[in-house]
Amino acid sequence: MVVIEVNKETCIGCGECVDICPAYVYKLVNNKSEPVNMDACIECCSCVEVCPTNSINHESC
Repeated sequence: MVVIEVNKETCIGCGECVDICPAYVYKLVNNKSEPVNMDACIECCSCVEVCPTNSINHESC
């Protein structure tokens, strides 16, 4: 399983990671990104690349 962490202090809840993820790993919860489906991650790193605040720490990227 891939480990993904989102820094809640810097996440602005823009939803870019939710929109770009082909595996539907992310969901906005209380206006912050939450990796709710890490098992589905295909390790494409699109979420890390698109995050405007560099709030996603993805062990594969």
